[in-house]
Amino acid sequence: MSLFNVFDISGSAMSAQSVRLNTTASNLSNANSVSSSVDETYRARHPVFAAEMTRAQANMNNTENVGVQVKGIVESDKPLQIEYSPNHPMADKNGYIYKPNVNVMEEMANMISASRAYETNIQIADSAKKMLSRTLRLGQG
Repeated sequence: MSLFNVFDISGSAMSAQSVRLNTTASNLSNANSVSSSVDETYRARHPVFAAEMTRAQANMNNTENVGVQVKGIVESDKPLQIEYSPNHPMADKNGYIYKPNVNVMEEMANMISASRAYETNIQIADSAKKMLSRTLRLGQG
């Protein structure tokens, strides 16, 4: 594998972690929202990633780049939080309000993990850049 491929791989990983950070931010910003029906209630979203390892092994001698692929974003199927609050302005006819299935602690852990993974990929790209620079200087004598 060429050192140039490292930039593509770390770039795809940074892009994937950026998607993860954005979905986490969306979850956190909607964590305290309230709705009057199950259908209108925000549900936590999570990105689905696929490491392209199979393609990498199949193309070992090929120069095709591999990395991390974002397959999509799925909504959590955890149950919503239902609260009896008949005096709330958003309460339904039975007096219930519906809150998202967002766990703030899990989302904060996801945010820390994603930001550290992003930083790690920046360091990988920087190290590859330094190695390429040093390799070019070897020929200068």
